[in-house]
Amino acid sequence: METYGAYASSPPPSIERLETRVRVSGVPVHARQDELERVLRSVGEIEKCEKYASRDGHTQVVHVTYESMDAAQEAAKRLNGYNLDGGVLRVDRLMDRRRNPRGAMGGGPMGGRMGGPGATSPSQRHTDFPLRILVLSEMVGAIIGRQGSTIRTITQQTRARVDVHRKDNAGSLEKAITIYGNPENCTNACKRILEVMQEEAKNTNKGEIPLKILAHNNLIGRIIGKGGNTIKKIMDDTSTKITISSINDINSFNLERIITIKGNIDDIAVAENMISSRLRTSYENDLQAFAPQSAMFPGLHPMAMMSTVGFGLPRGSGSASGGGMGMYGSSPTTYPPLYPSPVQGHGPHGSEVCEETAYLYIPNSAVGAIIGTKGSHIRNIIRFSGASVKIAALEEEGRPTEQTERKVTIVGTPEAQWKAQFLIFEKIREEGYGVGVEDVRLTVEIIVPSSQVGRIIGKGGQNVRDLQRQTGSVIKLPQQGSTTSEDTTVHIVGPFFSVQSAQRRIRAIIQMSTAPSSGRGSRGPSTSRMQ
Repeated sequence: METYGAYASSPPPSIERLETRVRVSGVPVHARQDELERVLRSVGEIEKCEKYASRDGHTQVVHVTYESMDAAQEAAKRLNGYNLDGGVLRVDRLMDRRRNPRGAMGGGPMGGRMGGPGATSPSQRHTDFPLRILVLSEMVGAIIGRQGSTIRTITQQTRARVDVHRKDNAGSLEKAITIYGNPENCTNACKRILEVMQEEAKNTNKGEIPLKILAHNNLIGRIIGKGGNTIKKIMDDTSTKITISSINDINSFNLERIITIKGNIDDIAVAENMISSRLRTSYENDLQAFAPQSAMFPGLHPMAMMSTVGFGLPRGSGSASGGGMGMYGSSPTTYPPLYPSPVQGHGPHGSEVCEETAYLYIPNSAVGAIIGTKGSHIRNIIRFSGASVKIAALEEEGRPTEQTERKVTIVGTPEAQWKAQFLIFEKIREEGYGVGVEDVRLTVEIIVPSSQVGRIIGKGGQNVRDLQRQTGSVIKLPQQGSTTSEDTTVHIVGPFFSVQSAQRRIRAIIQMSTAPSSGRGSRGPSTSRMQ
C-alpha cells in the first residue's frame, strides 16, 4: 500500500496548550482520590488536576492538564467509558469542546486505539470514516503519476490522504483506493481521481469510466431504502445511474459490495457525496447502538466487537440478555477494511500497542477444516484478522494415539485476537461441534502476575463474583498466596462472548494496576482450550 497525503501546519501555541487538557465528567463523589489518579496517570504524566461539583450532586467534573498533547489524546481515546467505582467516565479534550461547543465528546472505551462508539465529535467521526473506491489496475499508474506527482497534487489540493492498495490482490483487474479526510475533502479527491481516469480513458480509447464505491454489506440496505426509494431519489436528484452488486458475491472474508455510479463527473461527485453521507451516518448510528455493550470488553476497539454482534452477546452478561442484537445479520463478519480500523500493532501517533499471545486448543478432527484446501482458510484468517496463527504438529504435543486436541498459537493485538479466535471458533461450530453458539464452550487460561490475584478476587471474593455475573462465565483461580510462582493461571469457562468479556476485563484490571509504574499495562499470554 502506498500512502499520499497533505497535513496542516502546526497550530499556534495557545491551541497547543489547550490540547493538553481534558475534561473528565461522571466521576462519582465517593470515588477514591488515589484510584482516580491511578486511572488518569495510566496514559501519561499530569501537571494539574482541578475538581468541580457537577449539577446532579452525585458526580464530579475534573479538568486534567497533561504534560503532552499525546497524553491528552490517549486519555480521550482510552479512558472514555471507563468504569470507576460504579460510575462511567466521559472524557473529552477541551480543544474539541471549544471547536464543538454543543457538547462534543472524546474517544472510545479505555484501551481502544481509536474513538469509541458515539464518543467522538461529528468532525472527528467524519475524518475517521474513509471513502473506498475501486479502480482499474491499468489506471493506477496514471493516478499516481510520474514519481507520484499526480497523486501528490491531488492530496495537496484536496487536503485528503489517499492510500493506493496497488500491491494487494496481485494480478487482479481492479485495485482499491482508500481516501481519508472530511467529507468535502474526500469528495474532491475522488472527483480528481475520476478526472484523471477519464482523461486516461480518452487517451487509450477505454470508453466510459464509472465510479465504484466499496460499502460494507451491513450498510447497503440503508442506501437502497424501503422499496428502493432512497437510491431512486439519489439517481433522480443527480441524473446518474446507480447499481449495486449482488449479495451473492460476498462471503465471510469479503463483506463489501460495489456501488457503481454512471454519469458525468459533476453528477457522479454529487451522488458520491450523498451516498457517502448516508454510509457515514449509518456507521455512526451503528456505533451509537453498540455503545452500551462496549464497556463489557475494555481494551478492544468497538468495530472488532461489531464484527461478531450478529451472534449476540452472552446470556446474563450486562445489558445483553442473550440472542443477537440484530444489527448485522447472522453471517460471521470479519471487520473488513471499509470500517475504520486501528493500524495493526500501532496506536495513536505511531505508538506501539502490546500484542497478546493465546493458545487455542481445537479438536483434532477440526484441524483440516481450520486449515482449508491447500491452507486457504487459515490464510484468510491470518489475512483478515492481522494475527499470526500457527497450528502445532501432532508430535509437538505428545503421542498421536493419545492426543485429541491440537494447539493453535495466536499472536496479535486485542482486535486481531478477537477476530482470529472468533473465526476459528465459528468454523468449529460450523463443523458440528455444537448446536448454536451457546453450546460450544471455551476454557481460556490467562496468565496474570501472582501479585494481582487479590485484586481480581476482591474482598471476600466480591470482584470475581461480579465478573462472573457480568460476563456469564465461570472464573477459577487459586486462593491468594497459595502459589509461590511469579505468575498465576486464571481459568475462564463459558461461550465465546462470555470468556472474551472476562478476559478483557481481567486484562484491564491488571493493566490499570500496573500502569503507574510501567506507563502502559502489560498483557501476559493466554491459553484457550475447547471444552
